Amino acid sequence: MKKYLILLLFTFQGLMAQVQFEARVSKNTLGLNERLRIDFIMNVDGDNFEQPSFDGFRIVAGPSQQISQSWINGRSSFQKIYSYFLLPNQKGTVTIKQASIEYNGQIYKTTPIKITVTNAVAQERDPNAQQQQGTGNETLNLVAEISKTNPYVNEPITAVYKLYFNNIGVTGFKELSKPKYNDFWNQNIDIKQLVVEEGSYKGQRCYFVVLKKTILYPQKSGRLTIEPLSLDIGVQLPSNRRDMFGQMIITEGNKVVSAGAKTINVRALPETSKPPGFTGAVGKFDFRVTPSKTSLKNGESLDLIVSATGTGNMKLFTLPKPVVPNALEMYDPVHDEKVTTSLAGMSGKISDKYTIIPQYKGKYAIKPMVFSYFDLNSGSYKTITSPEIMIDVLDGPMQAESVASNTSKNVISKSEQFKYIKSKTILIPIAKDDFYGSDLYYGLLLLPFVILPIIVLAKKKKEAIDSDVTGNRIKMNNKLAKKYLSEAKKQLNHKEPFYIALEKAMHNFLKAKLHIETSEMSKDNIRELLLSRNSNPETVQSFINLTENCEFARYAPASSASIQQDYDKAVLIISELEKQIV
Repeated sequence: MKKYLILLLFTFQGLMAQVQFEARVSKNTLGLNERLRIDFIMNVDGDNFEQPSFDGFRIVAGPSQQISQSWINGRSSFQKIYSYFLLPNQKGTVTIKQASIEYNGQIYKTTPIKITVTNAVAQERDPNAQQQQGTGNETLNLVAEISKTNPYVNEPITAVYKLYFNNIGVTGFKELSKPKYNDFWNQNIDIKQLVVEEGSYKGQRCYFVVLKKTILYPQKSGRLTIEPLSLDIGVQLPSNRRDMFGQMIITEGNKVVSAGAKTINVRALPETSKPPGFTGAVGKFDFRVTPSKTSLKNGESLDLIVSATGTGNMKLFTLPKPVVPNALEMYDPVHDEKVTTSLAGMSGKISDKYTIIPQYKGKYAIKPMVFSYFDLNSGSYKTITSPEIMIDVLDGPMQAESVASNTSKNVISKSEQFKYIKSKTILIPIAKDDFYGSDLYYGLLLLPFVILPIIVLAKKKKEAIDSDVTGNRIKMNNKLAKKYLSEAKKQLNHKEPFYIALEKAMHNFLKAKLHIETSEMSKDNIRELLLSRNSNPETVQSFINLTENCEFARYAPASSASIQQDYDKAVLIISELEKQIV
């Protein structure tokens, strides 16, 4: 009896045993270049295991299966594990969804797990990564070379990204995360062709290729961080094994490399000796104020060109504004930039051209203008003062005579003081003609017979317009292009709304002129369509460059002068394409 009771007890215990199925990860936070191990563990021999989709990750190894079973003090234990090694594809919070098994006709699922993926981290070796084949002498490193780590505000520095490799084949790469230059004005330097060069890394001779060059201008002082560039690189690894012909066996795989974050300590410009009117120019400049003429007749105009040439942050400061006498009418300037950007920084010329029209005869002085900049070579401020410019207006009314004539016009004689008060009385008869039989009566009576044909014709025309779907879409896109271009002009002092509106204006202009949809607006398709419509190749390239610049400029610092320049370019390019497209 006792034996049967014990047997019944074990049977009851087995029935009451709970099925456990869970997912465990090696870590909940990892870098973009680190691997994650995930184990799906069950305490029963479940069937029909279904792995999750692993969205946001790539499987680099697995699944591997482990089964263990033991008897301890008369009690059995069972465990089955499915293991995977994953590599993240993106930063952010990624959720690993549920896996499932079937046991005794029931479906059991794991709990979803949230994983936080951060920037790539420096690491010697990922302890969770499986060993890849290789001889152990391979080199593969991505390095960000910063020209200077303690610059002044608006002093140019360069970031050059080099990939060093040795005893390893590189078949291709893709960017997992792009470097972010927060609080930097930045511009990429075009690399037309990747060239393999010989060099050394940590004293070891190897090869390298320059992948990216960027010029940076810090916009504020303090510790600024450049987030890393991370790449997923396809590689070919040699092994110690050989085939039947004695040739070394090459295995293909992927490796993730990161340049690592860089910290720049930016120094503020000196405050003690900063001259008044300093607008942020840093570099080496020459400043000139040049009039197109100094003697002119009444009704003629002159151009006053205020320019700065040299090397420095050419696009990141404003030129001083001239002060002229009231007798000279000065219009808003036309800004022009002829600037080239290389690894040495920006160089060239920027200018503001003012149109001035004199109102009266006489000689008038345009006061000297002062331009200040911070010289990086000497570490001090430099000031350039332009000479005074005398403008001689040869003919026209004198300013004093004009004032006297205006004064005489405002004098009212005593005899005219009451001329606006009516001196005659106009009487209106009390008795009026009846409405019935009047001209107004007959006019209103015939009005419906005149209006009805007009309504019918208007309705037919509206139906014809409504049926023209293509024409309506073109009209709507034209209307939207004008609307967003007008909106961009209103937002000249607000960078991000300006570039959003400008980009929408250019896209809707293309939709109207090329009769395309948003899904067809790839860069190559736009170029092909515009060129097929007899557009100038230079104008087409300018349009594509400006479209790309709109998205880029939203997140980069920009001056009001560069924003105005982009708006003027957009108006000019759209007007040129309007004439060229057939």
